[in-house]
Formats: sequence, C-alpha cells, structure tokens
Amino acid sequence: MASILLIFICLIVGYLLKRYHLVKANSFEALNTLIIYVALPALTLQYIPNIEINTDLVFPILMPWINIILSWLLFGFLGRRLGWSKAITGALIIMAGFGNTSFVGIPIIQALYGKAGIETVIMVDQPGSFVALTTLGIFIANIYSDKQKPTTAGIFKNILKFPPFIAFVLGVVINVTQIAIPTDINTIFETLGSLVVPLALISVGMQLELDFKSTYWKYIWMGLGFKLLLFPAIIFILYFIFFQQSGQVIEITLIESAMAPMITAGIIASSYDLKPRFCSLILSVGIFASFITIPFWYWIVQFFG
Repeated sequence: MASILLIFICLIVGYLLKRYHLVKANSFEALNTLIIYVALPALTLQYIPNIEINTDLVFPILMPWINIILSWLLFGFLGRRLGWSKAITGALIIMAGFGNTSFVGIPIIQALYGKAGIETVIMVDQPGSFVALTTLGIFIANIYSDKQKPTTAGIFKNILKFPPFIAFVLGVVINVTQIAIPTDINTIFETLGSLVVPLALISVGMQLELDFKSTYWKYIWMGLGFKLLLFPAIIFILYFIFFQQSGQVIEITLIESAMAPMITAGIIASSYDLKPRFCSLILSVGIFASFITIPFWYWIVQFFG
C-alpha cells in the first residue's frame, strides 16, 4: 500500500512544484539527468550481476521490440491510407511504440511485486526498450523527420555512451565472470538506485500537462488505445496462450507492455520535430489513463496466470 501511495504523492509533489512555480519550468530535466547518469546505472548494477541468466529472459527482452514493430506497421499504414503528415505519423509510431518501462514501470512493479520484480523490469528496459529506442526508434524518427539523418556510426556511438547501457554491459560481465561485489559497494548501489522511484515520479509530475482544446485528441486516443489495450492483449495472446508461458516474469512482462508512452521516446521524437506538443500531451494523458488500465491487466494475469 505504501508503494502505491508513494506513486500518487510523488506525482502530486512534482505537479505542485511546477504549478506554483517553486521550481523552473525545465527543472525536470535535471531530475532526468540524475536518473539517467546516477540512479538508473546504480539500480542496474545492483540487480544485473545477481540475475540468473536463462531462456526465460527472452520474453521480457523481446516484448519492447514487438511493440515498436507493430506500432510502425499499424500507424505507418494508417498514416499513408488516411493522408496524415509525416510528422504526426512518426510521432504516433514512436509514442505508441515504446512504453515507460522504467520511470513509471519500476515504481508500479515494485508496488505490485516488491523488489524482486525489478530484475525483470531491468531486462525489459535495458536490452529491450532502450536498445530498441536508440536503434529502431532513432531510425524511424529519421524516416519521418526533415532533419539531417545521423550516420550508423553515430547511432551506435549514442548507444555505447548511454550510462544505463554501460552499466548493463558491466553488470552482465560481472554476472558471467561471477565477480564478487563488496558489500559496501553494493550498499552504495542500493542507496543510489532507490532514488529512481521518487525522482522519476516527481519528474513525471512536473511534466503533467492537459490541453482539452488540442487538435491532437483523435491521434492520442488511437495511440493510447493501441498502447494500453490492444498491444497488451496481443502480448497476452502471444505469451500466455500461443507460447503457453506463465509465472512472475511473464506476468510482469505483460504489465510492462501496458505502460504509458515512454518519456525518453517523447524527448527523442520532439528533438526530431515530430510534433512536440502532441508528444507532451499523450505522455500526460497516457499516465492518467494507465492508472485505470494497469489494474485491469494485473487482474487478468492474476486470474489467468
């Protein structure tokens, strides 16, 4: 119960800090920097060295890739068929194609499954969501943007220098070589990693913004309909029925598939001039909507899992 309350309290704190101008409008960027460069790498190094690597991890890693590929196929087709602009088509593909598997996913999974569930979240987020975003996501952004296209070498450079990815690779090396991490070092990782949840939620709260007069609402409902309902349903059918998988890892993977659009994906889409206002709005609406749909999917996995 405390973890659920923490989610709402931190969101409200973030929103009030921005609403009453107690912080600068872009203060969330500083929090995101702390998360990306300090807290998330520490959390990764806390869990990855101790994860038992097996074939079960294929399913959580694969899920984000399925998400962006299906989003591209669906909204790429609709964009051509309905005559949408390249910018809105690209923005919709990216925002519906990546879930907030870390910033919102970590506190929600921790609330539902405890700290043990974070191991699965890390596998979904690092080799899954992040690698898909920084490769296929950037590739798609280039296709639908009028900005200059980066080189393949530039894309790989961005991946290799991203702190959580560096921490992920280091964690895998430590895991495989079975290097013992001193208790004091692991305590430091645990302390810094614990900052992810409150900082991420306060950051999200600072970015909450609703514009009921926007012309983007029809695209928002299509994107969220896919991201929060259709795609989790596909994962349920694929994983639970077709592949006949079960257990906590698969349950968490399904709930992660139902997360609201990813904040980092919105940052990337906006940086390529893919309708920044739309990206901001679907992020805000998606977070509120996911608080309704995630309990539904949690009930589904408890009933059928």
